[in-house]
Amino acid sequence: MSVVTISSSIPVLLPLLCSTPIPSSRSVLHHRIRNIHFNTSCVLPLESNNQSYLTRHPLGVAANIYPTGLRLMPTGLCCCSSSSGAMPLQAPTTSLSPPLPQDSLLYSRAFWVSKSLIAWNVEAGNGPCYLYASVTADLFVADNDIQGYDSKIELQGGDIGLPQCVIEKFPHIRHYKAFNLPPDLDVESLLKCQLAVAIFSSDGKCSSATGLQLPGVLDDLFSYCGPLGAVFSSETISLHLWAPTAQGVHAFIYKDLSLSDPSEIVQLKGQNGVWSAKVPRDWEGYYYVYEVSVYHPSTLQIEKCIVNDPYARGLSADGQRTLLVDLDSDLFKPEGWDDLADEKPHLLSFADISIYELHIRDFSANDFTVHPELRGGYLAFTLQDSAGMLHLKRLASAGLTHVHLLPTFHFGGVDDERHKWKDVDRELLESLPPDSDQQQAHITAIQDEDGYNWGYNPVLWGVPKGSYASDANGSCRTLEFRKMVQALNRVGLRVVLDVVYNHLHASGPFDKNSVLDKIVPGYYLRSDIDGFIEHSTCTNNTASEHFMVERLILDDLLCWAVHDKVDGFRFDLMGHIMKRTMVKAKSMLQSLSMEKNGVDGSKIYIYGEGWDFGEVAKNGRGINASQFNLSGTGIGSFNDRIRDAMLGGSPFGHPLQQGFVTGLSLEPNGHDHGDKSAAELMLAVSKDHIQVGMAANLRDFVLTSFDGQEVKGSEVLTHDGVPVAYALCPTETMNYVSAHDNETLFDIVSLKTPKDISLDDRCRMNHLATSMVALSQGIPFFHAGDEMLRSKSLDRDSYNSGDWFNRLDFSYNSNNWGIGLPPREKNERNWPLIQPRLADPDFKPHKSEIVAAVESFLTFLQIRYSSPLFRLRTANAIQERVKFHNTGPSWIPGVVVMSIEDGYEGVPGLTQMDECYSFVVVIFNACPTEVLFSSPVLRARALQLHPMQLRSSDDIVKKSKYEASSGCFTVPARTSSVFVESRDA
Repeated sequence: MSVVTISSSIPVLLPLLCSTPIPSSRSVLHHRIRNIHFNTSCVLPLESNNQSYLTRHPLGVAANIYPTGLRLMPTGLCCCSSSSGAMPLQAPTTSLSPPLPQDSLLYSRAFWVSKSLIAWNVEAGNGPCYLYASVTADLFVADNDIQGYDSKIELQGGDIGLPQCVIEKFPHIRHYKAFNLPPDLDVESLLKCQLAVAIFSSDGKCSSATGLQLPGVLDDLFSYCGPLGAVFSSETISLHLWAPTAQGVHAFIYKDLSLSDPSEIVQLKGQNGVWSAKVPRDWEGYYYVYEVSVYHPSTLQIEKCIVNDPYARGLSADGQRTLLVDLDSDLFKPEGWDDLADEKPHLLSFADISIYELHIRDFSANDFTVHPELRGGYLAFTLQDSAGMLHLKRLASAGLTHVHLLPTFHFGGVDDERHKWKDVDRELLESLPPDSDQQQAHITAIQDEDGYNWGYNPVLWGVPKGSYASDANGSCRTLEFRKMVQALNRVGLRVVLDVVYNHLHASGPFDKNSVLDKIVPGYYLRSDIDGFIEHSTCTNNTASEHFMVERLILDDLLCWAVHDKVDGFRFDLMGHIMKRTMVKAKSMLQSLSMEKNGVDGSKIYIYGEGWDFGEVAKNGRGINASQFNLSGTGIGSFNDRIRDAMLGGSPFGHPLQQGFVTGLSLEPNGHDHGDKSAAELMLAVSKDHIQVGMAANLRDFVLTSFDGQEVKGSEVLTHDGVPVAYALCPTETMNYVSAHDNETLFDIVSLKTPKDISLDDRCRMNHLATSMVALSQGIPFFHAGDEMLRSKSLDRDSYNSGDWFNRLDFSYNSNNWGIGLPPREKNERNWPLIQPRLADPDFKPHKSEIVAAVESFLTFLQIRYSSPLFRLRTANAIQERVKFHNTGPSWIPGVVVMSIEDGYEGVPGLTQMDECYSFVVVIFNACPTEVLFSSPVLRARALQLHPMQLRSSDDIVKKSKYEASSGCFTVPARTSSVFVESRDA
């Protein structure tokens, strides 16, 4: 092993920042930690070897092992055992002495918000306030004072509030007090230390002490726009790592993956927060990791963290090491790759988009027309004659434009090397009863050791997941990912990536899946006011309000768009990302050009989940990318209002709550919806929500409400008083009824409808729901398999339920219904409702019903793309052309009637958009019986059933009729009928 020295001199200890005397001898770590008073619990990360961590970390004496880390408990209390079954450690029998103030060094309740200002929610007394720093992380509290410091700096102020610029950046601490630092401090050196502030009373006793949160000052001093990651030139490779709080950084280089010890050790030089080094160009293809020496607040120690490059573009299996990879190398380009941008499927407008959400493994893991070695991976998409690809081709031919792939980046929870996966005995599972609890028991026993996970466990955002590649090492994962994109584009489908920038899988200095929190602890992950990581998104929330977090997100998007030619991005829990970040992302992507970047960025569409909850709710951390905040940006967000109105309730309500499509009021299922008048009112309100959604959920769209009032979409309210409509343009609305989360459409219909209705009735409800999405203004979004009556055996959260519960069958032989009770963890409370349905053979579709569902879906896609009237591009066009009938108090319950009008060339008024049709009427009948609807407004028109429906295999829809003299429509039960007026009529 050789050592390459890049920096000639890096000091072992940082310079002392003042001459304040310090104790001549330091207490051991155990002594200083035992004096901390724990007034609440907090989480610390675990090493892989729990015992070694507890041995070396004195906090372990008052801790309990939890699956997510060490949870410190108040002393004197017995620790409860965790759900994992780990044996608790006993709390010390002696009390902590001497007692500390409430705020201890375990917490970080003060905020260093700029170079010259610290914010702290503490009452300033008559005594002084100090900032303390220790290069070796030796701070401790004893005798009502802070000891173990190298530097002690007096702060001024504490009697006034924060300036407006700080409040705008940190709205959650708007009421804190401002403390000023001396102007001549060496802040860069200070930030590499353990830091604390303490305030004293007039008698010299410490009344409060705490650690500091640093993102504000790091943004103020070290916001950086230069190169990061591995940068390739003709002669060298430059390594760049942003780590302003690190005391030292080394790169461990491995020529071969078989080596346990590095071939070379490169010492990086730090300047202005960025550590860099140059290495030979012929090291391309080598692997490396960084060793970052940094103070970590979760352990209160200086740690040497081994970590991947956060700008990694290649990895070894399971992300053990970062690959030095040049994405422009021919090694990573499939044949014809450089010409792919010119071959992209035609897309005239974002209003023309329709999206099909698909999991890579689901697509082919059970497709027996795919070679076993390719099932569940990228290369399955390159097999043009497989059952799955033939199905996608049918969808594309009908008009579908985009495939949305669930996470494809490097995520945790699935081993990259397939030979390590465990599997179940499929023959055994198939032999079990359809309502047995044994299938889920076999699946969950290996669920963390099989090849399945949705992938919402981000580890590194910028590298394709290795488990989908034929070889997780070297160039395979990138090459095969690109082959997948190329193959989908060539069958007419653009590719959307599901990006998860709102949280990370791991944190702390020891977890192998922790990356960003090892490099700049306390910066990339959003903290609460106590300094502990927020977990409202599931775990380890990221903080896009911090400059370098936002920059990493933007850089990652740019790489996927330019180097991997991705056509769109779906943002998971987008509401936890700041609006500013999303607007920058949209502007950056759409500015890409063929001339400069080799891609047409104007065709890249972005959308996401605009839910507003957690610490970011109501702009708690700045203006976030929630549904209402994104109005006018052109960024899409999912419309949960139309979903809930159609299906009933919400995913968080009672599972039997019915909606417009599932029989509310018209076919009661036994659930208490109130009396008859209450159920009828709920149905009427649901109809209004649906109509607003079908008008692209536009805030200013005017319609007649159920009570006969002329209202705007924003004046139609949900049950809790929130406006239904939030969009200002149609492409800001993603209409859907089903996605990977919660039950599939067929499952939710099977759960909410009365048990005694027929299978055919349920199937028609499924068709009705997908047709309402397909024919809405805005962008329709479909979950893969809804067109095939897909079932997950009523599993409401199949993220880790294996191939068994997530199966797709493109042979149309099975929809996966009745394969056992769904996993206990998320479904057990509903087992009493689920079990009798799974046991009833009349609930299970046959191939004929599945094929009919596919044909129905294709028909409605073809109808959508048969006329631009279904894909209006502006809010004004929708307001002028789209009208709803059957409104007001005298409406026919269970029926939505929508018309879309076109103009005539050379005739004043509406411009002509459609060469074929001048007028369209769509009637959605959710009733269990045929309905007659008459309207004088629709009288004397030359309307006929749409040619696609006349040619369809659905004999029931062909019974739909229109009588011009009376303006009367006849529509069969549970049917969507489309009538068109041809220009040549």
